[in-house]
Amino acid sequence: MLTLTVKQDRTGPVSGFHPWVFSGAFKFIPDNIMTGTPVNLKDEKDNFLAKGYFNSYSQIAVRIWGYEKDEDINEAFFSRRIERAYGIRKRFVEFPDTNAYRIVNGESDLLPGLIVDRYADFLVVQFHTRGIESWKKEIISALERVIKPLGIYERSDMEARGIEGLEKKKGLLTGSVPELITIWENGLKFLVDVRNGQKTGFFLDQRDKRRALMKYADRASLLNTFSYTGGFSVYALAGGADHVISIDSSEPALELAKENIRINGFDISRCEFICGDVKNFLRNGKRTFDVIVLDPPAFIKDRKKKKEGISGYRGINEGALKILAPDGILVTCSCSAHLRFEEFRYLLSEAGLRSGRILTFLETYTHGIDHIQLVPFIEGEYLKCFFVSAGSRLQTTEN
Repeated sequence: MLTLTVKQDRTGPVSGFHPWVFSGAFKFIPDNIMTGTPVNLKDEKDNFLAKGYFNSYSQIAVRIWGYEKDEDINEAFFSRRIERAYGIRKRFVEFPDTNAYRIVNGESDLLPGLIVDRYADFLVVQFHTRGIESWKKEIISALERVIKPLGIYERSDMEARGIEGLEKKKGLLTGSVPELITIWENGLKFLVDVRNGQKTGFFLDQRDKRRALMKYADRASLLNTFSYTGGFSVYALAGGADHVISIDSSEPALELAKENIRINGFDISRCEFICGDVKNFLRNGKRTFDVIVLDPPAFIKDRKKKKEGISGYRGINEGALKILAPDGILVTCSCSAHLRFEEFRYLLSEAGLRSGRILTFLETYTHGIDHIQLVPFIEGEYLKCFFVSAGSRLQTTEN
């Protein structure tokens, strides 16, 4: 197996179990290494450090997937990794009332660049890097052996693949996958479109936040913005909400939201569905709500757009606070990896200042339990969700 030497003063992150090794950390990288090639890493004293796959001659050169020197890389290797990841989810996430969750979360499951989501008896996979894609055949075989799904569908159609110089891919890999899959989540039913829906079909990382919403929904009027297929809306109705408005820019998503409400037996007359622009709705809002959910797409796709994205987050939070009832509940989220937790908190405080509302944290959330995160891998952080109590609007003095 190819061995690369890490500079002695750059071994700290590798020894500390960070999964990325940048090209500048190596003493020398030979030419013509094929992407996906397994490599062992050692320090300048010939001590073994880790093993991974070679990914690129620029930026992240090696992505780490293990710490056992003599471990061979083959289908059995991937089976072991998948068995371990699956075991964690079966122990802590899978229950009779929940059969949809993430099984493999990339670097944090020591399979960097790979995402595997389960939807009932079916799997959806994403290959984010050129290196992990070179092992697709072995990975799919391992998934079939360990999990035995009825079908595996690929959704490697994310923009991030462009960074790796990869084309977008989507389509059936094994078995068969229906147009809509029925899943259970905390005892509630959802129809999921894994072929054309966002991400892999459903926002599995919000499961715990959706459940947390229920306690705030009793007899409430609730506005669910960027509602997609109505996840928060269904939970709000399950929590006893009197009236729920779902607003999204996608008509097909709203149609699926209606179906998700119907299949759970809720009265559709308690709901409104608006296909439109959330920012305009908040800006021109005339009604007030007891609870407002803000779960937008990532406003900051890269660091160059950070200032613009922060302004966008601040704007929708300020708009929501202006139509939130006194002592109402704001559930506000950001899935932008480039926006740190404390930055999100600060822009929310600015929105409170501008809208004259005293804001108090009730609950804070990050990744869901199935989206496990390696402690040293801070680059893997992305999701932030605050449940906030907004006091009565104060009179502000203009200087």
